[in-house]
Amino acid sequence: MLKNRNVLILLTGEFIAGVGLWLGIIGNLEFMQEKIPSDFLKSLLLASGLLAGIAVGPYAGRLTDLISKKKVMLIAGFIRAVSVIFMLIALGTGSIWWMVVFLVLIQISAAFYFPALQAAIPLVVEDKDLLQLNGIHMNVSTLSRIAGTALAGLLLVIVPLSIVYVTNLVAYIALFILTFFLNIDEKKDNIHSLPRSTEKTSFKDVFPIIKRLPVVYMTIIMTLVPVLFLGGINLVIINISELQDSSAIKGLIYTTEGIAFMLGAFLIKKISDRISEYIILFGSSFMIGLSQVMLYFADSPVLTIIAFILFGFSVGSFFPTAATIFQTKVPKDFHGRFFSFRNMLDRVTFQIVLLITGFLLDLMGLQLMSVLFGGVSIIMTLVFLLKVKQLTGKDKAKFEVG
Repeated sequence: MLKNRNVLILLTGEFIAGVGLWLGIIGNLEFMQEKIPSDFLKSLLLASGLLAGIAVGPYAGRLTDLISKKKVMLIAGFIRAVSVIFMLIALGTGSIWWMVVFLVLIQISAAFYFPALQAAIPLVVEDKDLLQLNGIHMNVSTLSRIAGTALAGLLLVIVPLSIVYVTNLVAYIALFILTFFLNIDEKKDNIHSLPRSTEKTSFKDVFPIIKRLPVVYMTIIMTLVPVLFLGGINLVIINISELQDSSAIKGLIYTTEGIAFMLGAFLIKKISDRISEYIILFGSSFMIGLSQVMLYFADSPVLTIIAFILFGFSVGSFFPTAATIFQTKVPKDFHGRFFSFRNMLDRVTFQIVLLITGFLLDLMGLQLMSVLFGGVSIIMTLVFLLKVKQLTGKDKAKFEVG
């Protein structure tokens, strides 16, 4: 599988994009820490770009189903590179509003890029290799995060913040060029065998598909548990850094959590050979909730790192399993619209969680908020588990086939 040219291009592209993304994230956090004292105001700014991604999501999904995935990724790559120019203007002028423009454009780019990428993955390998490729893909993503955060931390010490974004721009241009070398056989997608009327179909056509696939519907709901942590994770890490009065803890958290994520994604193939994918989802979800509760002891560096190791391993097992379920159960003709809907849902929930996190951090502080979120996650997991047992008890065959 790793000798497949398209797979190598997609994985290399993911690494380059990830390095650029995390250079930008660390740069944004640094810029906001200098300009904005309130966590809630920080969350409002970070959420502003998500609205733009939600607005273009339906069009991005339909476009992904109607034209080449490669073309969609190229469009997204161009927008992503242009967005960095506006962040450089923000640094030059000291204006938060130019940073908002950057956030809006980067989220519009993501609204096009990620549905196309998720729809392209099943086209470059066989279904039997999807879980393994999803695990490798997420490990590459995590490696890029480790490399990006480490590089950003190094650059912030030795060069001005503007150089971080110049490096970011170079990474995005390299990804744009690399995308030209993709050669995907889109006939595997059945897109060209669809009737002409497909071009007039609505984005809403994906909802009946989800409704009649219980396993897909359940998995979508289950993804709310990790999002409850991930939505405000950057604000949480900033607060841990302030609570422990340590700048170094931020990099240590990102690194150890990333390594644990890679371990979970690496072992997921072997785990899935012995354990049901549904048990993996519920077990991972429960451990995510437990890791949140552990942050009640966020004033302890050791317990903080243990909590993020547990979280990283759990998420590393959860997301490749969920992605494989989506890619294999949802008909390929609807992949663009489905993954666009998934990204829109992620943006909405991320925005809500981000705003709630910022508000609760100002209201009750990190430790009490962590216990609240962890309790909600564990209760949600138990409720979903009972619901699935009821579904499988009534019609197990229908549930598993979806």
